[in-house]
Amino acid sequence: MASNLCTIPVIDLQHFPAQLSKLVHVCQEWGCFRLVNHQNILSDSLMSEMKSVVKSLFDLPPEIKLRNTDVIAGSGYMAPSQINPLYEAFGLYISSQQDVDVFCSQLNASPYQRETLNKYATAVHELFVEISGKLADGLGISGFTIEEWPFQFRINKYNFTDETVGSSGVQIHTDSAFLTVLQDDEVVGGLEVMDMSGAFVPVDPWPSTLVVNLGDVGRAWSNGRLRTVTHRVQCKEASLRYSIASFLLGPKGTVEPPAELVDAAHPRLFAPFNIEDYRKLRYSTKLHAGETLDLLLIDSSKNYPGEK
Repeated sequence: MASNLCTIPVIDLQHFPAQLSKLVHVCQEWGCFRLVNHQNILSDSLMSEMKSVVKSLFDLPPEIKLRNTDVIAGSGYMAPSQINPLYEAFGLYISSQQDVDVFCSQLNASPYQRETLNKYATAVHELFVEISGKLADGLGISGFTIEEWPFQFRINKYNFTDETVGSSGVQIHTDSAFLTVLQDDEVVGGLEVMDMSGAFVPVDPWPSTLVVNLGDVGRAWSNGRLRTVTHRVQCKEASLRYSIASFLLGPKGTVEPPAELVDAAHPRLFAPFNIEDYRKLRYSTKLHAGETLDLLLIDSSKNYPGEK
């Protein structure tokens, strides 16, 4: 039933290692997929609890929301703006347990809200370990670990009205991170991803599943083998829409490909960089759809994103 709605590939977390080659293939061709059967890590009940907490956070007074300030570029609260007037978001940068506690204290979170945010952060980190580890295995990377890699929540609210149907909820963009795990709204659609032909295709709501996609850091780390997916959110109906995006940002040090992904046939594509400088570059150039990464190409004639 629900699978008929899915316009992107599906990866079943319980069917490994049988789906290892499929995982690599869809990350090369699409840069995104629908993840099913993840409930042993991130349960339906925790997803529901997190959404309730998210809704309550957006009901806070503006002066409290503004306490959620940037830790790194673009990691704090975003009020509706001229560019994205329908969009509002909190950000939570996590490099240690203390970061979650600070976020909760800033927003006067209740014990229940605090507990839910901590449980969700733990579950999402375990998913990051599972998915990135399997992807590294599929690419033949030995000794891969995301130990000490920071991650970030971007908690989103879209205020869609009758007057805004047909407009953009958020600008066309790629994610800057290594990997994104998205708990999308289970009722209100609007997410669209760009396929290999350059056309946008809808990613319709499918309860009890997650959407996973690669970002700019994932493309750079893979030396161009993996595709970062361009996406947007469109206003389809007059409704409030909520989503929770969790970003595995990447290594704290230098972003560069493992030795296994650099050889004579695949020379190094991008100059090494660190995540914070890259995010600042994206914000300063206002290039949010992957173009910033192209500025770091060593030789643009050897750009082979998604090459199989």
